[in-house]
Amino acid sequence: MPRTTAQWTVSLPPALSQEAEKLARKESRTRSELIREALRNYIENKRRFEDIRRQVGRNLAARGVRTLQDIEAMIDEGRK
Repeated sequence: MPRTTAQWTVSLPPALSQEAEKLARKESRTRSELIREALRNYIENKRRFEDIRRQVGRNLAARGVRTLQDIEAMIDEGRK
């Protein structure tokens, strides 16, 4: 029967490794479960950030904002 998971080898600095071990024990989880959740969260947050970035870019473009100077001008105008 073929594996349903891929196996990785990951190196961690000692302090991070100890902190992860402590958290896994506290939550009664394996290191693998902890790392899987961390990676899922990282990927989801990255996707969410990119979606927001694209939406903000579209909104700024619709307002004619093209450069950093345009953004600074909008901020200055909002402060008046």
